[in-house]
Amino acid sequence: MIGYATIGSNDFERSKTFYDTVLAPLGGKRTMTMERMQFYGGGAGGGMFAVCKPYDGEAATSGNGAMLALSAPTKELVDQVHAAALAAGATCEGPPGQRMDNFYGAYFRDPDGNKICAFKMG
Repeated sequence: MIGYATIGSNDFERSKTFYDTVLAPLGGKRTMTMERMQFYGGGAGGGMFAVCKPYDGEAATSGNGAMLALSAPTKELVDQVHAAALAAGATCEGPPGQRMDNFYGAYFRDPDGNKICAFKMG
């Protein structure tokens, strides 16, 4: 149902490098590239994720309560994504672990403060 989601960046080149690293364990790679937006996709027909310079030219800010969640096929990949994010400059918002009977997740904030979750459901 979701076609794509975007988050803002105050350092576009740093963000592209960060997400190149973080999304690689999930098979995410650059797809559409525009002057102020970089899209990432993971395969045919799936939703996309984009990092962008805000259209209005103002500073990018993270939303209170806003979070992007990245689905992983295994718990081990959740761990890898979280570790890659921290190694690339993210801050931990919750280490990998079982949150509910059927939900394993890890949380981090990217260098711009956007909150991201990597998770395995089931």
